[in-house]
Amino acid sequence: MRKVSRFVAVIAVGAVAAAALAGCGPAPWDPQGGATPTMTSSAVPTPVPNDLSTGSTQRELTAGPVTATVDYWSTLAMDRWTPEAVKPVSIGLTTTVQPADGQKVYLQRASMTAVPSSAAGPLDPLEPQVDASTVSPGYLVLDPYSYSQTFNVGPVPAEATLVTLQFSYDFLVQTTPTSSEYAKQTATDTVTVALSG
Repeated sequence: MRKVSRFVAVIAVGAVAAAALAGCGPAPWDPQGGATPTMTSSAVPTPVPNDLSTGSTQRELTAGPVTATVDYWSTLAMDRWTPEAVKPVSIGLTTTVQPADGQKVYLQRASMTAVPSSAAGPLDPLEPQVDASTVSPGYLVLDPYSYSQTFNVGPVPAEATLVTLQFSYDFLVQTTPTSSEYAKQTATDTVTVALSG
């Protein structure tokens, strides 16, 4: 009878200990224990491209035998390029030609079309701005001569976050150094500018 009582007591103590352990959480060093951490992701806004972020940029364009070096800059600080502002863009252009046999290169026409865009996509373009040569056959742009002009980007819709400037340059190249005949070559370029606000 004593042995049975002692056996029952041992079982009771074991049950209490098991219950106590069951109420404890996992050991802090147990990698399997505890809740599994969940990863949360938040959308990171895509940065708006800005070719004039440093105030200017230079491009090298090729049109047939003509290589044009074009500098773009703005006298308006980038933080003032707001949708409602009039935003000036200046260009400086000079060319070389290969082979350099003495023939000249003339700029017959330069144009800029500004296309604003919002987060949803492109908006309606502004009216193209054109500078057509008032002299024949055009403006002499063969190095060391150069061409400069300032175009203005007018107000755009308030939701616009950037404006894409589409440039086109029409050149006339003498077929020979003494010829009055010309070959036409066209170079195009695109400059993207972020809007502030």
